[in-house]
Amino acid sequence: MSWSTRESSRATREVSFNGIVRRMVNLPRSIAGGFCRVMGHGIGRIGIGGRRDQNPIPNFPLQPPQEPLIAPEEWTFLSVFEQQYGSTHPFFYACQFMEALKTAEDEHKFMFMYLHSPQHPFTPSFCWETLCSELVVQFLNANFVCWGALADRGEGLQMAVTLQPASFPCCAVIAPAAGNSIAVLQQMEGPISPAELVEILQRTVEEQGLAFGNSRAKEEETTRAKAIEEERKRARAKEEEKMRADRQLREEQDAAYLAALKIDKEKEKLTSLLPERKFQKPADSSNKANYEKLRQDASQKQFGKSKEASTVRETANGSKDAQATRILIRFPNGERKEQSFSCSDKIQSVYRYIDSLGLPGVGNYRLISSFPRRVYSVDQMGITLKDAGLHPKATLFLELL
Repeated sequence: MSWSTRESSRATREVSFNGIVRRMVNLPRSIAGGFCRVMGHGIGRIGIGGRRDQNPIPNFPLQPPQEPLIAPEEWTFLSVFEQQYGSTHPFFYACQFMEALKTAEDEHKFMFMYLHSPQHPFTPSFCWETLCSELVVQFLNANFVCWGALADRGEGLQMAVTLQPASFPCCAVIAPAAGNSIAVLQQMEGPISPAELVEILQRTVEEQGLAFGNSRAKEEETTRAKAIEEERKRARAKEEEKMRADRQLREEQDAAYLAALKIDKEKEKLTSLLPERKFQKPADSSNKANYEKLRQDASQKQFGKSKEASTVRETANGSKDAQATRILIRFPNGERKEQSFSCSDKIQSVYRYIDSLGLPGVGNYRLISSFPRRVYSVDQMGITLKDAGLHPKATLFLELL
């Protein structure tokens, strides 16, 4: 037996890359009308080597649109086919063309389309010997979503007008494409043996399946990368919010300390003026002893308050210095930057500081300590500087990736 592949026509165009045949055809308006409902999420054209829409293949004008269908005829083909050839055949989806194409797209498979012409002399032998053979039935059911239609009515007639086969029976391997188009990966016409049909279909799957799978994998990888980036942004925003809260708390504590210090100074000033107003030197010698005693008590009280305020200041400064961690960062160009952090800050705070500098040529990087050598990367983002052994001071090297 023999088979043939149609050449390009007004509504189609054939392109070949490394022996892989691809034709883009525009769907009739009545078929494409369900495109927005069924394929509304948008399916890009499956390109060679797993890329989408990088080298668009131009579409050509459609055949004049057919009249809209009066009633759906999804079951007509199966009824006609099984009346003559029985129920042993590939599993044909009893649905509209676009619904079957959507099913194939969801299952990551190609669609096998069969246009049935009952009156054609080649049809009986093809159906009995090839299409209904156990080899073809098992192969199609395992690797394709099958859809069939009568070539002289409904959607089958419209697809026949679009593909313009020179002979029947006509089979095609279909994949979704951008817009109101489909990709015809292989078109077979005329009689063909079961072994030849399976060989052609197997070769088509091997040649086109890699591009189909790579395209899916690339989409999934892009989705995962976006999710990771979103999670990193949320973590960065949360860390920045924590830094702002810590900074605001430190500012409020410093302001409270300065206010208390100011109050202490005012009290000291008032206390220093008090002996001059209340304890003036008496005229008679009988009150001299009391005067000296009161003056000494006031001086001791003033000295005690001054010493207490000095102790508070020293304690506050010592506590603040004890919590500070000094980090010296060395860049690949020899530049150095030193910054102070709290020992409770995390490694991620150092990354945020470096990112805020906006240094040119610094993209992806990681931080490394030399003695002992230790890498502080994404896995160590949540460790505090103290737990990481960087307190009270340390030197980190910025290594570009």
